[in-house]
Amino acid sequence: MHFKDTIFSSNGKKKTTLKTKEEIQRIAIEVIAEEKKAVESLASHIGNSFSAAVETIFCTSGRVIFTGIGKSANIAAKVVSTLNSTGTPALFMHAADAIHGDLGMIQPTDVVVCVSKSGNTPEIKVLIPLVKNFGNKLIAIVGNTDSFLAREADIVLDTTVEHEACPNNLAPTSSTTAQLVMGDALAIALMACRDFSARDFARFHPGGALGKQLYMRVSDLYLQNEKPSVSPETPVRETILEMTSRRLGCAVVVTPCPLGLAVEGIVTDGDLRRMIKANTSFDRLTAADIMTRNPKTIVDTEYAVNALHLMRTHSITQLVVVDSQGCYLGVLHLHDILREGII
Repeated sequence: MHFKDTIFSSNGKKKTTLKTKEEIQRIAIEVIAEEKKAVESLASHIGNSFSAAVETIFCTSGRVIFTGIGKSANIAAKVVSTLNSTGTPALFMHAADAIHGDLGMIQPTDVVVCVSKSGNTPEIKVLIPLVKNFGNKLIAIVGNTDSFLAREADIVLDTTVEHEACPNNLAPTSSTTAQLVMGDALAIALMACRDFSARDFARFHPGGALGKQLYMRVSDLYLQNEKPSVSPETPVRETILEMTSRRLGCAVVVTPCPLGLAVEGIVTDGDLRRMIKANTSFDRLTAADIMTRNPKTIVDTEYAVNALHLMRTHSITQLVVVDSQGCYLGVLHLHDILREGII
């Protein structure tokens, strides 16, 4: 692959010209194909060593400490982030910093994972004997099974690639992709071993739309709203005033019951439009005459994302909130969900 045509000026300095858009697109497709090939080849490297690595990390009472140098260090840091968010305590230790004091983060029960393409970089050769002297288990994610790292490791995960996507076969591209996928495979296998559920995931992701989908409940949203309500006998004019003053586009029709207020129906903007279309005068009409009976309700302890699904399913923008006994508590509006960024 050649990204640019190279020419030389009269003074001998290199000049380059940008490829056409078609050639650029072709290069991108070739890179994707090359890295896809590298990832697919990993399947043949999954065996007893992978199972042993998962078992070693799962059974330790300590943490898993990832280390590396250069681009491999960046991959190691990303895998650490994935492990922490999926239930496996992990730390990142840069290989260069490790030999200048950061080795102090390693505790006797920790498992050390070293990520490296060559397995022979100077920092790795200095670091590995120190880790071995500590007595910690050492797992190698390495692209050279004949390397110093591979020979010294207790468990070797082979991420060898035939060719980098770089046109000069130099810049870490396919190799770092392979390292990342192997790290993800470790993380997901450990998730399965821990029976790590969506609820567990929510505990580590309380922020953002994802976390809110997993933990935010209807009760977290509707309480800030007004509580529009009328009786079945309330005149339409007063019903409209209730809807307008509460600013939710509806009024819930309720009657007293032993446990609170029973929901009889709901009056929405749509009900008012239908009333006007069907009647020349509505002075004698009441809320019961125009309400929609058996409105869609949701229990206050339900997850907000389930309320959103119910609204989408029935093409509505409000839900009547009730308690476990079916008594009226308030109204949840689509805007409440939008404001929290759950969609």
